[in-house]
Amino acid sequence: MRIDKAVQGITFSPLPLISRRHSAVWHLWRFLRGRHWTFRAGIVILVVLATTLVVAPWITPYDPAAQNLIARLLPPGAEHWLGTDQLGRDTFSRLLVGGRFTVTIAMITVILSFAIGTVIGVVAGRVEGGLFDEITMRVVDVLISIPDVVVAIFLVAIMGPGYLTVIASLTVIGWTPFARLARGLTLAINAQGYIQAAEVLGCSRSFIICRHVIPNIIRPIAAVSFLRFGHKLITVGALSFLGLGVQPPAADWALMLADAQPYVERLPILMIAPGLAIFFAALSVTWIGHGLDIKARHGGSGDE
Repeated sequence: MRIDKAVQGITFSPLPLISRRHSAVWHLWRFLRGRHWTFRAGIVILVVLATTLVVAPWITPYDPAAQNLIARLLPPGAEHWLGTDQLGRDTFSRLLVGGRFTVTIAMITVILSFAIGTVIGVVAGRVEGGLFDEITMRVVDVLISIPDVVVAIFLVAIMGPGYLTVIASLTVIGWTPFARLARGLTLAINAQGYIQAAEVLGCSRSFIICRHVIPNIIRPIAAVSFLRFGHKLITVGALSFLGLGVQPPAADWALMLADAQPYVERLPILMIAPGLAIFFAALSVTWIGHGLDIKARHGGSGDE
């Protein structure tokens, strides 16, 4: 009786509830803290660049294609923050929108190469020693020995410059590293007990691939995809610099480099600005891929 009265006299305060927003922020912070510092730095740079490219059409102070020959080759100032080019176009405005074409082409190319190469590599790994595996690996050996730029220049020169041509030419050879990596990882997973158990239970080949193989190889392949994205970014820039990629009057970082080459001594900012933009874009995705690769190989926090 005394215990019941004592319990009745106790007041229980409700526990504080954690909102979904705070929980999501906490999980995001924990995720980032558990990665290598290169991953965190790459994420910051990439978010800044991606945000700038997305909102570029609304924050450019001038029309990137508007020409003003009277104001050509002006140095940086209050009116034109990065000066003007040889046609009087605002360099800062062209820099903001110039990465949209290069980054978009590189992203689409990597996504297509990732999907095609992963599927081909996984199927080849599951039918190890078969005709499909032998033919695929011989094709990969031939294509992977040829530099991407050489093949891209050859195909673009035949089919003509353009967005679709650049994407197709880079995808033709871009899937090979993903296929080789996916095949090697699949061969390693084939020896695992859960794969053998699924085969004994009569699971179909497609079920094993989708349920057991791909989920276990996606992280290292994702790390390689970020590393390849930086490589594709440079390749797309090289094609545009050679006049085989994005065509004028479109604003493009590599085109800005090519156009500024004769005026580098008079106004070096014309080459420095787009050069730094390409450098930081490639550096950010390379750092992200490096951080994911460390996590995939060591499985730890990666803070080393």
